[in-house]
Amino acid sequence: MSKELLDENKDLRRRLTAVMANARHNEERLRRFHEQELRLLSASGLIDLLRHALVGHRQVFGLETVTMTLIDPEYEMQRLLADLGCSDGFPELRFIDSGTELAAFFGAAQLPKLGGYRAEQHGALFHLGPPPASVAVLPLLRQRHLIGSLNLGSIEEGRFIPGSATDFLERLGAVVAIGVENAMNHERLKHIGLTDALTGVHNRRYFDRRLIEEVERVQRTGQPLSCLFLDVDHFKKVNDTYGHQVGDRVLQEVAARIKAQLRLSDALGRYGGEEFAALLVQTDAEQALDIAERIRAGIAAEPFRLGGDHNLVVTMSVGMSILGAADCGADLQAAAERLVAQADEAVYKAKQGGRNRVERTE
Repeated sequence: MSKELLDENKDLRRRLTAVMANARHNEERLRRFHEQELRLLSASGLIDLLRHALVGHRQVFGLETVTMTLIDPEYEMQRLLADLGCSDGFPELRFIDSGTELAAFFGAAQLPKLGGYRAEQHGALFHLGPPPASVAVLPLLRQRHLIGSLNLGSIEEGRFIPGSATDFLERLGAVVAIGVENAMNHERLKHIGLTDALTGVHNRRYFDRRLIEEVERVQRTGQPLSCLFLDVDHFKKVNDTYGHQVGDRVLQEVAARIKAQLRLSDALGRYGGEEFAALLVQTDAEQALDIAERIRAGIAAEPFRLGGDHNLVVTMSVGMSILGAADCGADLQAAAERLVAQADEAVYKAKQGGRNRVERTE
């Protein structure tokens, strides 16, 4: 065999080896994508979904930066994350009130945008760490409605080139969007079972579950937890005088006024009847007293309007208790029960002291 034929044969073998290696690489890439796709679609809840989408994508696809922007005008997702005790658990996640600018970024086609990083275009999307060299910004669409974006960043300048792997990235964005929708629906269903139908705030079941979680947080972080018990004064008289329909409206308004004074990270529940309970996360005695006084004053300051010229002055007695790391001990359930019992004792003390006041057990 001539030298020319030998060289040509070697070149063909090298090219065949390269093609096979590329095929194996693509096959492995596709396998990893399918596995990641299954993780996203089978996520057990919102936190699980976000963990797979943000941390998982970075690990599976070897990226330096993965962030997500979600349009949340009614703060629904932010409230759900706060209720799950994870309001600050994903720094890669950013919420925006309006999708106008994001929609303009993608344009009418609403297709992934690939290319080099430009601060004026991508700065708000890649808000963590040093800026990447190349980026892929994927629209998250449900029923052709933009709900956010998944933002992939690499330090390799040629990793994301306009027009490359567009079908793959479109599919990835679609899967993430479906995952977000599924996770939200799952959390909404759980939320229904943990919400008081009359007032719209959480119920006793939710409060008891969240109480244990927050006591565990105190033990883990050392940050204090405050508990408020809030009882509407003379509520039986309201029902007896004006009827239960008016009583229900009073409870709804009371719940709304309490909630207005709390943060997203706090938890409010209807504990029973005319009594509400609140958990103030990472809140010491001085801060808790300030919040309790603002709630009490907010209830008493403005009469409840019953229609026409009829107004009803309502007041509330508030009991306060504090749990610090030194108070937890080994039995977290006992610490939780003690915190609640002390707040209950304090609200009784407020009732005995003349009502429309805040008391704390010593």
